[in-house]
Amino acid sequence: MAGMIKRRKAFSADTSDAAFDATETSDFAASSDKAAKLAPEFDLTNHFLIAMPSMLDPIFGGTVVYLCEHNQNGALGVVINKPTDMTMDVLFDRINLKLEIIHDSPDAVPELYRSPVMFGGPVQVERGFVLHTAMSQFSSTLQVTEGISLTTSKDVLEAVAHGDGPQQVLVSLGCSGWSAGQLEEELGRNGWLTVKADPSIIFDLPVEQRFTAALALLGIDPVMLSGDFGRA
Repeated sequence: MAGMIKRRKAFSADTSDAAFDATETSDFAASSDKAAKLAPEFDLTNHFLIAMPSMLDPIFGGTVVYLCEHNQNGALGVVINKPTDMTMDVLFDRINLKLEIIHDSPDAVPELYRSPVMFGGPVQVERGFVLHTAMSQFSSTLQVTEGISLTTSKDVLEAVAHGDGPQQVLVSLGCSGWSAGQLEEELGRNGWLTVKADPSIIFDLPVEQRFTAALALLGIDPVMLSGDFGRA
């Protein structure tokens, strides 16, 4: 399915000046029809999906997905532990953004700009999705919680480049989408474990520690998992 830009609304892949492309500066914009809500007890917005060993999918095997939206029309999230070979400084260069602060040496560049861009999922892989700590609304922003937002417009990265953007960001190329009932079917086949998300795992931990840390929220050590492991 397509992603979602405003709370309980879906977005299309139409281009506009609002969002950003990792290879060009073109974008897509918000849409439209209001999505029906799930029962509160099954709304997995702001949850981690943790891939089970039984999931042999080469895209999602070993991943942790942060769900930004979940309703009766489907679900939208981004993988938080699958880095690409692109770093943030390369991304800034590709979308023609320059840092306002010039550093004397590469070692002086803030860690953010050396951090990897994530592979967020197989949907709209040429598009950028920015998970960030919440602040002023940008052009195309979904407020997931009071503390976390997902923005697809270039202005969030412009703010970061100018030094007045969100303090914590995770940028991904592409997102992960499920059509109506698809995620529920995968959960029924024990494809995923679910747990309420911890923002520190998204923003503070090294990429290679995020899968283990997400499992630890459930009190599970990775060595305990097997393809026959039941639902938590």
